[in-house]
Amino acid sequence: MTRARAFLEAAVPMNELQATITDLSHDGKGVARIDGKAVFVSGALLGEEVKLRIRKRHRHYDEAEVVELLTRSPHRVEPRCRHFGQCGGCSLQHLDAASQIEVKQRVLKDNFERIGKVEPALWLPPLTDEPWGYRRKGRLSVRSVAKKGRVLVGFREESNPRFVADISQCEVVHPAIGPKIGLLAELISGMDAASDIPQIEFAAGDDVVALVFRHMSPLSERDRDALIAFGKEHGFAIYLQPGSVSSVHPLWPEHPRLAFRIPSGDAAYDDVELEFRPLDFVQVNAGMNQRMMARAMELLDPQPGDRVLDLFCGLGNFTLPIARRVAEVVGVEGEHGLVERAAENAARNGITHARFEVANLFEDQRQAHWARQPWDTLLLDPPRAGADKVLEYLPHKETKRIVYVSCHPGSLARDAGILVQKHGFRLSAAGVMDMFPHTAHVESIALFER
Repeated sequence: MTRARAFLEAAVPMNELQATITDLSHDGKGVARIDGKAVFVSGALLGEEVKLRIRKRHRHYDEAEVVELLTRSPHRVEPRCRHFGQCGGCSLQHLDAASQIEVKQRVLKDNFERIGKVEPALWLPPLTDEPWGYRRKGRLSVRSVAKKGRVLVGFREESNPRFVADISQCEVVHPAIGPKIGLLAELISGMDAASDIPQIEFAAGDDVVALVFRHMSPLSERDRDALIAFGKEHGFAIYLQPGSVSSVHPLWPEHPRLAFRIPSGDAAYDDVELEFRPLDFVQVNAGMNQRMMARAMELLDPQPGDRVLDLFCGLGNFTLPIARRVAEVVGVEGEHGLVERAAENAARNGITHARFEVANLFEDQRQAHWARQPWDTLLLDPPRAGADKVLEYLPHKETKRIVYVSCHPGSLARDAGILVQKHGFRLSAAGVMDMFPHTAHVESIALFER
């Protein structure tokens, strides 16, 4: 960084300015333009007139916070969480639920138009579910703060992600955990290893809620006893993580069982139950996962004779329910442990029409046996980077239908352009799914047909 730019970013005047919010950014901040320069304003909504304070300057944009609302949006609501604005876990609690969905649908539409140069023939109605206490998986940061004389547990601060927000509860985290964040802070404050625990990961199954304590030094017997007592008192399974992900192991009870069920939605088919480990990837919103599964089945329209390829399959969240209805389904995933557990879940559920392969789908796999086979239908559920590497060699001409589940509208839009312009599909339908209420995160689903 040049000396001039360093000075530019460090010089933060405290003067207050007045502006009109003309847009919302991808992360839920209000957007204003002052002297032709974009200003991203935390806590402001579209159409509001605000008095703001610049808190950080950059060469091409500035960051600001609201000092005073001069006019209020009719869609502004009182945030339910008293930590909103300080904690960076949510960015849209001050916007009513209907408007949150509209914002996300607009983001998806804009990405399709701008990046993919496509538009769906049909906009699907948005999928929504319970907006509070929905988050069954996540990571809480832990920081021992000498100046405060105690430990903080929570998400990162909205204004400064280097710091842990000082919170006592969370309204969007699973109700077994959200109200007890302050108790977790008290627990760690009294431990010998209070300065050596950087994070706690949580994962909730249908019957068991697990806490994974990462610790940078061996725990004393006193600390282990304190963790076991906490787990017993509050009904948590306690895991320890002294090193890498592979080091995670249960402290109490000896053999906890994490699992969740996916209803079939059809009396002709049995439900599926998936067992998982606490650091495995699962969809964070259990209710939305069930609604998403129902929509995916509707769009896939699986037939008894179909052969289906499920890419980025993880634990088999889509693979196994699909396998109940088709002749064959193959799930492909890059993480070996997830593939092992997917196969175990298939056997546990008595599913014989599914098999699983390990493959890095960000590398060329066109010579793999599964990549050279004809498939009637593809299901794609990639991470944020999308599936463009796969779309260099798939789908084959035999594939008539693709369902694409996306956690990033930009990569979905790019891949939609590839499917339409290179492979001859049409974007038949698309819509958003509110997997992360009160955040700007956009989850969506799209159907492509020949």
